[in-house]
Amino acid sequence: MDQQYTGLVQTTAKARGLRAWLALLTVSCAMFASAAGAAAAPPASAADALRDGQHDFDFNFGVWKTHIKRVLDPFSASSESLELNGTVTVRKVWGGRALLEEIEADGPRGHWEGLSLFLYNPTAHQWSQTFVSSKVGMVSQALVGQFSNGRGELFSMDTFQGRSILVRGVWSDIKPDSHRYEESYSADGGASWARAFIADLTRMQP
Repeated sequence: MDQQYTGLVQTTAKARGLRAWLALLTVSCAMFASAAGAAAAPPASAADALRDGQHDFDFNFGVWKTHIKRVLDPFSASSESLELNGTVTVRKVWGGRALLEEIEADGPRGHWEGLSLFLYNPTAHQWSQTFVSSKVGMVSQALVGQFSNGRGELFSMDTFQGRSILVRGVWSDIKPDSHRYEESYSADGGASWARAFIADLTRMQP
């Protein structure tokens, strides 16, 4: 009887210890995620944090002709890249608080298709942008950010060739019939950026 009781006490103590360890791990992961998010996206100004940006991407609705340049290794001295030409079709969802973007392009490696989803968070006043390639079929880490003075900057953390990096997506040069999208990578916490993807878009139809 004493041995059974002693075994029960030991088992209970182990279970409590495991629960405590799991709780500590959960808190640590939450703190790491919070710190990573803070590193990925610089804090917005007070004005940007309060403004309603749910129509920031209205310029992007319609059908566009696109020229894409993709740098194969942004961190190397080589400037080797792939260039593609195609079309981008962007549809409004939820009255403009979400967008669905379909990309079709052709280049030296054949036909390429991609899909982007944009979602507006009315509480945070920020946009998220996720992407999936038809050749991979996996959703990318979301870029998150906001617009300021007609320029959108969205950030995320990712890996490139096994290295942890920051990714910055920038929407700029926005005009009624044209705009540019660029993605840049940073391996030094945002001190420097290397262009990885550039898309110039010209409107074909509303």
